[in-house]
Amino acid sequence: MCSAGAIVVSLVAAMALIIAVEVVTIFFHPFPEGADTTDHEIVEAHVAKFPQWVLAIGVVGWGVTTFVSAWIATRLGAGRHPAHGIVIGSLLLLAAVFNMFMLPYPVWFELANLLIPPLAIFAAVRCGRAPRAA
Repeated sequence: MCSAGAIVVSLVAAMALIIAVEVVTIFFHPFPEGADTTDHEIVEAHVAKFPQWVLAIGVVGWGVTTFVSAWIATRLGAGRHPAHGIVIGSLLLLAAVFNMFMLPYPVWFELANLLIPPLAIFAAVRCGRAPRAA
């Protein structure tokens, strides 16, 4: 597959996984009935009340999303070049950092999301570059 195709496929996978993680967290910690989810202050207040275990699900989910997306990009990219996975993984890491700047997450959550995605990128690129079985 060409590099552009690998990037597109991995971005589609990333979006599907991000939506899945968000659906799971909203399932376990839904907004109050009638809450205006477009109001940033209401969203901030909601995030500030997230149970720690739901945040832990988010950390794992974002890590898995980063791994899977970077693996797909590396595996499908031309020559299984690591740049494909690094680009996708870096974009997801930047998205997580942007999200953390916008919303009031606890320090442990922010530190975990600064540590786990780079590890996931590294692991995904290594796994994605593995030679094909004969």
